[in-house]
Amino acid sequence: MKFGRTTAFLALAAAVAVPYGVIAGDNHSHDAKHADKHAAIDQKAPDFSLAGIDGKTYSLADFKGKYVVLEWNNFDCPFVKKFYGSGKMQSLQNEYTDKGVAWLTICSSAEGKQGYYDAETLKTMNADRKTSPTAYLRDADGTVGKMYGAKTTPHIFIINPDGVLIYAGAIDDKPDFDPATIEGANNYVVTTLGSAIAGKPVAVKTTEPYGCGVKYSN
Repeated sequence: MKFGRTTAFLALAAAVAVPYGVIAGDNHSHDAKHADKHAAIDQKAPDFSLAGIDGKTYSLADFKGKYVVLEWNNFDCPFVKKFYGSGKMQSLQNEYTDKGVAWLTICSSAEGKQGYYDAETLKTMNADRKTSPTAYLRDADGTVGKMYGAKTTPHIFIINPDGVLIYAGAIDDKPDFDPATIEGANNYVVTTLGSAIAGKPVAVKTTEPYGCGVKYSN
């Protein structure tokens, strides 16, 4: 029965692939002007500055000496709804910010595209979902998303206290939008931070992201 349910959800995911722009690890082109500032595993993560919905400006450099999670977000994406509707993303945010990790949620949806909202609307949406990232940042021109190669929502990047990118990829190993698959999934935020904080090598540094394609302007 469990196999049948999983198969059904994968089939449903495939059915909505076109309208939601669902992708998993496709090649994403980058602007030439950012060719010298692309994120790469085991390399220094490129710095950036973005406006938060709280009116403050945040830079990656502000969190030097901390672990940082970058979570690409689009509240209208069913794969994002999987994690926020179940409370899993909020639980991760709470757990790791309590441990001193900086959690930056980033929306790179362009104006007029799915997931784009003004700051005040996003404040309400975050409050309704009881989210608790360190900051929710808007990247409507896609500069930071393209710099990091963010392809999907969600797409996770983890940076260590030395500023080095130690993980990039999916949030877990269950590429569907069925909340029932969250339990028992291998969550890469948990495994990456668990190993790194304990001083152990990160076993899996990259995975194929899954979810809705980031809604860049082009």
